[in-house]
Amino acid sequence: MNVFVFLLSCVAALGGFLFGFDSGVINGTVGALQEAFGTSEVGSGFNVASMLLGCAAGAFFAGRIADWLGRRWALIVAAVCFGVSAWGSGIAGGSVEFVIYRLIGGIAVGGASIISPAYISEIAPAAVRGRLASLQQMAIVLGLFVAFLSNFLLAGVSGGASDPLWGFQTWQWMFWMELIPVVLFFLGLICIPESPRFLVARGKYEKAESVLARVDHPDDAPAKVEQIRGTLNAAHRPSLRDVRDTARKRIYPIVWVGILLAAFQQLVGINVIFYYGEVLWEAAGFTEENALLINVISGAINIGSTIVAILLVDRVGRKPLLVWGSAGMAVFLGLMALIFAGSEVDASGNLALTDMAGVFALLAANGYIICFAVTWGPVMWVLLGEMFPNQMRGAALSLAGLSQWATNFVVTITFPMLLSGIGLGGAYACYAFFALLSVFFAWKLIAETRGKTLEEMTGG
Repeated sequence: MNVFVFLLSCVAALGGFLFGFDSGVINGTVGALQEAFGTSEVGSGFNVASMLLGCAAGAFFAGRIADWLGRRWALIVAAVCFGVSAWGSGIAGGSVEFVIYRLIGGIAVGGASIISPAYISEIAPAAVRGRLASLQQMAIVLGLFVAFLSNFLLAGVSGGASDPLWGFQTWQWMFWMELIPVVLFFLGLICIPESPRFLVARGKYEKAESVLARVDHPDDAPAKVEQIRGTLNAAHRPSLRDVRDTARKRIYPIVWVGILLAAFQQLVGINVIFYYGEVLWEAAGFTEENALLINVISGAINIGSTIVAILLVDRVGRKPLLVWGSAGMAVFLGLMALIFAGSEVDASGNLALTDMAGVFALLAANGYIICFAVTWGPVMWVLLGEMFPNQMRGAALSLAGLSQWATNFVVTITFPMLLSGIGLGGAYACYAFFALLSVFFAWKLIAETRGKTLEEMTGG
């Protein structure tokens, strides 16, 4: 593998790391924020989910901004937003101010979630594109793990997220820790070149050829530029209109597949574990300290599983991984639903799991995480970065990203309501149903893209 391509991919994947960190850091601060701001359960749920509204907006506009400014400059804008959000979330004095800063962070997360895998796909040779694009998911789970570990260590030093630490409350430091990778991301972006496919779209053929010569075989660069030119409409720059088949007066089917693919990744409820892990396991009868430790363990399992995905995605293919991952998730989610539904409730309203039931719940939860992390976690990002034709890639990614984050918002904000309404058992039965549905979606509608160049993708 070209070392230069790998380094470029790592820099772009730092956007995924910040995506994961920003998503996971809220996990250990939910109770402290509710206490600090005096919010209700609904208000606390909105504090957690508010970032996702920014994510939806960031994802929707990211593709269009990337088609306008370029992939590299769009990521630089995202890096600045990450920094503003990390600092502001820690200094917020109330829910309104906190939500504003989280929305800014959401715009950054949404933008990075779309542009980072697109950039990696556009600079990676076809033979290793799946593995390199999977670095995005690896970075996301590393970000989640580091956020969980940081929260656990900081709370361990101070005694709890609401306790004072170095002149401030611990939850504030939890947010400020993100500034370290933000600076690294910003500095890395200054050094990387623009995507060659964006350069061709802008008519900068010599620059595109120069980049392609460094990321692939130099002798193939001129022919590659001409091949990319052949997939672009020289009459106009890429725009949102490109997702519509004007002859048949409909949106191209491949765009609908991307929208549904992004939605199903969230409908299986994975981010309930990552956003509400502490709340979930405390509701299941674990202490705050043990709940935070479980988050760290789950994060480590997520990392190991993603390494397996990187090894498999270019060998097994995208479609088989999605089908088998959906089936596995449906089984483990169903087991969790049965365990939670069959457990008694104590006087405080929390589940009173027996020791054996607690062990089985943890095993099922981690089995579910493994199934997700080996398959749907990375494969969705790989497919979104490569499945669309060059002309519509930015616009189609905008719509798929909007779908992903809007669904994420709905799932996240409804979990506290499901928890108080139908309980953990009912909530996980819903997620199991969508996992089962995604088996048929992946089997019937997903086309294999392994080994194909981006120029071979069609919008039919």
